[in-house]
Amino acid sequence: MKQITNSIMMIKPVGFRYNEQTAVNNYYQKVLDDLTPDKIQENALREFNVLVEKLQSIGVNVVVIEDDKATDTPDSIFPNNWVSFHNDGMVSLYPMCAENRRDERREDIFDTLVDEYGFTIEGIKDFTEFEDHDKFLEGTGSMVLDRENKICYAAISIRTDEIAVMQFCEEFGYRPVCFTANQDVDGERMAIYHTNVMMCVGDAFVAICLDSIDNTTERENVIEILKETGKEIVEITEAQKHRFAGNMLQVMGDRSYVVMSSSAYSSLTAEQRNAIEKYSPILYSSLDTIEACGGGSARCMMAEIFLPKQK
Repeated sequence: MKQITNSIMMIKPVGFRYNEQTAVNNYYQKVLDDLTPDKIQENALREFNVLVEKLQSIGVNVVVIEDDKATDTPDSIFPNNWVSFHNDGMVSLYPMCAENRRDERREDIFDTLVDEYGFTIEGIKDFTEFEDHDKFLEGTGSMVLDRENKICYAAISIRTDEIAVMQFCEEFGYRPVCFTANQDVDGERMAIYHTNVMMCVGDAFVAICLDSIDNTTERENVIEILKETGKEIVEITEAQKHRFAGNMLQVMGDRSYVVMSSSAYSSLTAEQRNAIEKYSPILYSSLDTIEACGGGSARCMMAEIFLPKQK
């Protein structure tokens, strides 16, 4: 089982903006008062296009899907929350907390992947019924997967329900590692909304904000399991996490690369960069508007495709 893939799906934004429905528990979102909605969309599209070009230039197979103007889906630029594609040909659909994000789930995209890009889809595992019980699991935002070792790291929050995590792990044969990760919000410790904000699992390293795991037992358990898997731990601070340093993804191009935003890159120390670049060069791109309005960064924009190709 490979940890990284050459193919990723990205959704080109048409109506990107600050999403009031997600801002309730995503403390990374900011209102950009000085920008009109049109300017926000224009900036986001430019940032998106530059990242796509950079990925393609290093040999990553980027499947760019046009967003649908008919639906009000301000966060469609972050497809990794509603879908994941697995090497056995299975596709997972996930229960989303914000109602306007549920419209991002588009099964017509699966036809495109099969008909135009030659992928094989064997079936769909649909976890969306959890929405009926106000329980949510937002894909590889909620779960950071160590695919090689079949371990699922999940920071439990309003958007990452433990029962839903357990069901995913049962269906796909993963070992669940659940914990709580917090951050400072107005002087209080509040749950981080997505696990992939505070950790990234690469093929030989893990970048993680251990300081966000307040419970000592949980923190020690996570460290122990990471050490068991033999991956080098690159620790990031809470301040770096806030700059989206945890929201990175290792992808395969002409070799492996670690993709992150310019904000994340500039927050890292030389020592941290060197630790990562022992394994893969870093590719970074400015995502300032997307990060500010969307509260998500580079990793959230890329839905990895592990599906087999048609024979």
